[in-house]
Amino acid sequence: MSRFALVLCLVAAAACTPRGVLTIYPPAAEVGAVQEIFVGTTRAIDPETRSFGRGRSEVEHFARFEISVPPDRELGEISFPRRHGKPDPQKDFLTTEQELHVSAKEFRSDLSTAMRALPRGKRDAVIYVHGFNNTFSEGLYRIAQLSHDLEMPGVTLHYSWPSAGNPLGYVADRDSSLFARDGLERLMQEVVASGAERIVLVAHSMGSALTMEALRQIAIRGDTNLMRRMAGVILISPDIDVDVFRTQARTYGALPQPFLIFGSSRDTLLGLSARLTGQPDRLGNLQDISKVADLNVTFLNTGAYSEGAGHFNLGDSPALLQLMQRIGEVDSAFGSDQRGRVGLLPGVVLTVQSATQIVLAPVGAVAQELSE
Repeated sequence: MSRFALVLCLVAAAACTPRGVLTIYPPAAEVGAVQEIFVGTTRAIDPETRSFGRGRSEVEHFARFEISVPPDRELGEISFPRRHGKPDPQKDFLTTEQELHVSAKEFRSDLSTAMRALPRGKRDAVIYVHGFNNTFSEGLYRIAQLSHDLEMPGVTLHYSWPSAGNPLGYVADRDSSLFARDGLERLMQEVVASGAERIVLVAHSMGSALTMEALRQIAIRGDTNLMRRMAGVILISPDIDVDVFRTQARTYGALPQPFLIFGSSRDTLLGLSARLTGQPDRLGNLQDISKVADLNVTFLNTGAYSEGAGHFNLGDSPALLQLMQRIGEVDSAFGSDQRGRVGLLPGVVLTVQSATQIVLAPVGAVAQELSE
């Protein structure tokens, strides 16, 4: 397939998906479950919309948003208001409040208040980093959805880097993710300064490469105070060259635990990425798990749940979302039984294939496999 054909495939994959926009509708607070999301971003403010746009900003901006998660929805689903239509708080994700902080000091004070509201020992910060081809509002509403559906403890934050939000902007987004490394590192430093006891990083797609670069920088700078607070990393469909990931992991040293990688060999978008970059595969669609077997990571193969492009089946799949709610049991099952299958949830089977891989599959699919 030519590069031009690959570009056409990327366009086709995104063309039928309407872009999400941020809609401020305070009455939704009386209807939906409100999620408080703190934001650090290296996106420039668009003078027309007065919101965070596609441009890059060397000055990091900080903010806090209140997002209403509607009651009439399926687990994992996000619905934006229709263009020129009236917002429906029963079905649509809506912003009930936004506060743009004028300084990092003001942001830190606001975040400290949220941290102090939690009891000591439970002051966790979960930072979500979006992936390729995302607008600001799409990333913001996705983390609100995950925070709600996974019942995330602690304080939820979103790091929004300046993705162009364009399916043709792969190279531009890759450059922007590198541009944004310092911003993510600074956000983590602000989180620690605000009183967080532990930090968990959750990154998707190209955001995973950005996250690993930021972790590498922290290690090189010798920021042991920040490294001590790293309590786990979750990479979802990571768009990272496998050799690059290995060097990033080795530079960091003892990786934060747990370190989970959700991937699928059926991820067609990562397949396109691999061909565009001239590499056989990416970390998120890795088929030969032995390539990372010497690293202290757990690879969870979610291919059985893939639909469409299969590039975010953790966020979209109700079964996987419920599984993530009980990830502690997954870790326990994986550590105690590496010989076979351990059932955790109705409809979910874990198959331990190697020291670093768990295969997730619906029970029906396993039954069919056994009958063949």
